[in-house]
Parts: sequence; structure tokens; C-alpha cells
Amino acid sequence: MESIKVDVKESPIHGKGVFAGQTIMAEAYIGDYEGPITIENSTYVLWVDRDGEEIGVRGENDLKYLNHSSTPNAEFDDVKLYTLTTIKPGQEITIHYGADWDDQP
Repeated sequence: MESIKVDVKESPIHGKGVFAGQTIMAEAYIGDYEGPITIENSTYVLWVDRDGEEIGVRGENDLKYLNHSSTPNAEFDDVKLYTLTTIKPGQEITIHYGADWDDQP
């Protein structure tokens, strides 16, 4: 699968963010969260469920800068990121970080 062009730049949400470099249609594949497997939690670790076991992936590509939103426009399926809605060029791509973040904007 070919990745969609994204840009990393300053985010109004927090620090750096990931922004669409082109229109991305709903349910489109954006790219993979890439990096080595880890057992230690830290900044930029994505936790995924693989066969009932939680695996950490320490991000080493632009997707490590995805910010949280309570109304995200993308979500992961394992390490593959897909859009939930159509995202316009320049719009920040966001995910929901999980239950611990339910009361966050």
C-alpha cells in the first residue's frame, strides 16, 4: 500500500502535528506507524493488540506526531492508519488516544 503525503508542522493542539498534504477520502489508508517493537512505554509509543497481547511500537516516522482528539478523523488498525472522514489539505489528522483521554478535548 502506498502512503498518503502528510506534513509535520506546528499544531494548535500540542507541539507538532500531522497534517494532510492533499485531500484524503474517508476510509483511505494513510500509512503505517513505523518503528521497533518495545516493551517500555514512553513518548511516541503506539500500543496495539496482536493476538491478545499488547505490543508497543516506538514511532520513528512522521505519524509519531499524531495528536489526540475526542472527535478524531483517523484511527489505527494495528499499525495501519485509516481516515474516518474526508480530510482536506492542511487539516490536522487526529486519533483518539484511548480511555484515559476520554475527558480531553
